[in-house]
Amino acid sequence: MYSLKKLMMAITLLLSIAGFSAQIKNPTTETVKIFGNCEMCKATIKKAGNIRDVANVEWDKDTKMAVITYDAQKTNTDEILKRVALAGYDNQYFLAPDMAYSKLLECCQYKREAKTVIKQEPKSKMVADNHAGMVQNQETNQLQSVYDSYFILKDALVNTDVKSAAAGAKELATVISSVKMETLQMDEHMVWMKVLKGLSADSKSISETQDIKKQRESFKSLSKNMYELIKASKPAQPIYYQYCPMQDANWLSKQNSVKNPYYGTQMMTCGKTVETIKK
Repeated sequence: MYSLKKLMMAITLLLSIAGFSAQIKNPTTETVKIFGNCEMCKATIKKAGNIRDVANVEWDKDTKMAVITYDAQKTNTDEILKRVALAGYDNQYFLAPDMAYSKLLECCQYKREAKTVIKQEPKSKMVADNHAGMVQNQETNQLQSVYDSYFILKDALVNTDVKSAAAGAKELATVISSVKMETLQMDEHMVWMKVLKGLSADSKSISETQDIKKQRESFKSLSKNMYELIKASKPAQPIYYQYCPMQDANWLSKQNSVKNPYYGTQMMTCGKTVETIKK
């Protein structure tokens, strides 16, 4: 009777996966290990990994194995399992941050078998970072080119150079579109998903106008999103977050001395450094 019950459960699971897969275009299915204890864990894992019409995660609490079905043109297992790890669940590719694990309910705090060892290397060539409690990217930080383009744009606005600002924003938009999100470190990845739409829209807006006032207005929200991103990536050199009280707006600079991009030579030194961002 017990084996029959398990067989029926397995059939039900397969049917539910098949039904969900029918809604996902270009479906790819993989099986991976995700650590957890109970039905509440299952619900949290599904919530973290699932994206309507893009990805579906079905997890078995007895085997600790998950069947992941996803649209291969829109996401991959690395992106899905990063979200699962950030929800507090170790898996064979990524370790959950200690803070996320500690926030799990007591019944959900599984034995951390993968605390110091990752048995399988992920597709994006990540490795375990035991000190941070998560996986780090081996590749050079590709976001540096995004920051470099931002600073070129900022300098053009400081000089009230409309054409250079438009060209710089166009280059920034190109660099943003070329970032491979799946290779970012975990913290960067989560912030990138949050700010990508805004960064793209603001850089496009600045590139398409020859009105310095409109360029500077879009630069306000561009700088706000860039600040969130650079805070997550922990830059190698100090970056200064500066504030203009006349515009109630911020910007980022590689120099501590104030050169205001919202006024240029009209009020070049208006403002102050409010935060130094560094490792």
